[in-house]
Amino acid sequence: MKSTQSKDGTTLAYDVYGSGPALIYVTGASCFRSFKPVVDDAKVFATSFTVYNYDRRGRGDSGNMLPYSLEREIEDIEAMIDAAGGTAYVYGHSSGAVLALEAALRLGGKVRKVAMYDASYVHDEKEKVEYHQLSQTVQELLDDGNNAEAMRTFLKGIGMPRVFVWLLPLFPGWQKMKALAPTLAYDIALTQDLAPVERAAEVIVPALIGVGERSPTGLHDVARQLAEAIPNAKYSQLTGQNHMVNAKKLLPLLSDFFR
Repeated sequence: MKSTQSKDGTTLAYDVYGSGPALIYVTGASCFRSFKPVVDDAKVFATSFTVYNYDRRGRGDSGNMLPYSLEREIEDIEAMIDAAGGTAYVYGHSSGAVLALEAALRLGGKVRKVAMYDASYVHDEKEKVEYHQLSQTVQELLDDGNNAEAMRTFLKGIGMPRVFVWLLPLFPGWQKMKALAPTLAYDIALTQDLAPVERAAEVIVPALIGVGERSPTGLHDVARQLAEAIPNAKYSQLTGQNHMVNAKKLLPLLSDFFR
């Protein structure tokens, strides 16, 4: 494990895999750097890149200076880019894709190119209302200290297969997932609004907008909105893939785009 510090003093834990151009891997809700699916993804990406796989604040071995804000998470990405040498490619998945977009908007030349897969903004006003109701239920469970049920409720609410959610307690990383459940509030804060298409039009670095063929319809809408808004964005739908994208299927797309 390596570590660096963000601007507000938060310690960020990370691992480095592979060789080649630096790639910052920004994970989504309920993920942490030592979670087996995340490690597996990082190692696949590491066949083409030097992958910086870090615990977002409040997760795993990273700190959690409060209060939380989007700006602090962007400072975390900047700290990771600095640890990688000052410039890097940035790839974000789900709520991590929201952060990747913001990094591209806010960090100037430090982000060489940005790739987003299944950026998880709500796609219309109806979903916004439903998501707000889900967030209230999750927050009530967190306030009661019921992290396990908060995590299960959130994952079911965003459309994860029920059998997957039911099997979660059997996963080696379940205890850490429960421990990071309070950070679900962070991911909800990032994804509770419509895609910021007017601001997205200000992205000047090359951007890849990816979505899984089998991902929820709302994520397809968001991907199209972003692809239309961002100048010269590349849009790609991955055949046969859902929200839990297979890294081996995604890697050729990332390699072609980044390199």
